[in-house]
Amino acid sequence: MTSKSLPKAVVGKITALTTSALGLIAALAWNNVIQETVNAYIKPLIGGQSGLVSLLIYAVIITVLAVVVTLNLSRLEQKLK
Repeated sequence: MTSKSLPKAVVGKITALTTSALGLIAALAWNNVIQETVNAYIKPLIGGQSGLVSLLIYAVIITVLAVVVTLNLSRLEQKLK
């Protein structure tokens, strides 16, 4: 590594770590939003004893969201190459 490539590598790693940390914070925020939405709107529709069904709906929503974000990021990466 040259003297100029070391700072670039450090900045690259710091950027990646910061992006990951902010992504985790955003994911936790969305986690709460989706949980509250399921509790407020889905549970009343399917009854009080709907713990498993509510969790299943929540898991499906999270999975769809993760797949959509991952696909969009992959497409963006391919465009930038």
